[in-house]
Amino acid sequence: MAQLTNTFETYDAVGNREDLQNVIYNISPTDTPFMSSIGTGTATFTKHEWQTDALAAAGANAQKEGDDSPSASLAATSRVSNFTQISYKPVMVSGTQEKVIHAGVNSELAYQIAKAGKELKRDLELAMTGKTNAGAGSGNGASNRTSRGFESWTTTNNTYNGSGENNAGAVTDGTQRVLTESLLKTEMKNCYDAGGDPDLLIVGSFNKQKISGFTGNNTRMDMAEDKRLVTTIDVYVSDFGEVRVMSNRILRNSGRSALLVQSDMFATGYLRPFQTVELAKTGDAEKRLLLTEWTLIAKNEASSATIADLTTS
Repeated sequence: MAQLTNTFETYDAVGNREDLQNVIYNISPTDTPFMSSIGTGTATFTKHEWQTDALAAAGANAQKEGDDSPSASLAATSRVSNFTQISYKPVMVSGTQEKVIHAGVNSELAYQIAKAGKELKRDLELAMTGKTNAGAGSGNGASNRTSRGFESWTTTNNTYNGSGENNAGAVTDGTQRVLTESLLKTEMKNCYDAGGDPDLLIVGSFNKQKISGFTGNNTRMDMAEDKRLVTTIDVYVSDFGEVRVMSNRILRNSGRSALLVQSDMFATGYLRPFQTVELAKTGDAEKRLLLTEWTLIAKNEASSATIADLTTS
């Protein structure tokens, strides 16, 4: 049936309210598997220091009856350090934008602060799992202090390809290669021989699929669920223990390195915990600064390993 003449339609109207749903959808990932799995601690200065030690190699230790005790030969502890890194996200909302009626949020300022907090945690996850070396920084704003990342820390146990290397914490990327079960088994053995007991393997999504396809005779994949991390985890069982295999969306270069982690041997040391600073009001806007000052503590890096230079597609 044809429309009657002079029918007034929505196409002609100018006063109809727009249909804007009262919710904001955001699918950006906010999970931080590495940061959520390790412990936390406290730093009291911009250069945070601690000590590591190791037992002497085992020996037969058969002594003569009645023999006098020789002088003890004792090894000193090793002093290790990292620098604190300042990370922040600024938020500024005009007085008008805060006052008008919004769709999806009651307060624009509160929404932007919450969003910035999630972004700040993602930034820390990327820095903690990365290859940045420790940097002391310099005065007058010439350079920033930087915390040493996990990949830079793992100088004892690592595998790179081609010209790739970890030279005393300075990481150079090499030629990418396929992640194999042999590479994983080798680094798990190296950690075990060094006294470590890694419990977590963090990889990008592509290499998570690679691990799920491992078919070696000694491979068994068990399924587990860690409710605290709210994610499904595979457990890889090897000759040297079990590790939870977790995918991480925030690894550098889409996960070109796999991180084999003994989680109780790493911690986030906070000089200044996460905080929201109210900045001086200098105009018609509300200004906040979400800030933290932190460092990555490696209690003993030989417990863990990096499998670097992996393909990601």
